[in-house]
Amino acid sequence: MPDKTEKESRRQIHRELQEKTKIEFEKSLPISKELFQTLFDFLDEKLEENDCDDSFKLTKQFLETNHIMNNEEIESWLQENGGFCDCEVLYNLEEKFEK
Repeated sequence: MPDKTEKESRRQIHRELQEKTKIEFEKSLPISKELFQTLFDFLDEKLEENDCDDSFKLTKQFLETNHIMNNEEIESWLQENGGFCDCEVLYNLEEKFEK
């Protein structure tokens, strides 16, 4: 059984790995973290009014309204991270920003 020093060392390594993962995730973002938060709020509001149609219709609307031009890069990034439609962007990705 590991002693107290070993347990603390393992916890520290775990914290460092979590921080490294968080930094790498944030570096991979195609738009700012703040803009993603605004997108999540927008999708949350719009999806309360309408059902998801299994597309990026609302996400694209948000990007156009905010004059964001790298839509293909963003859509690809969303899919790589579990967002294949508007509701999945909200439900699968928002939690990644809360960690």
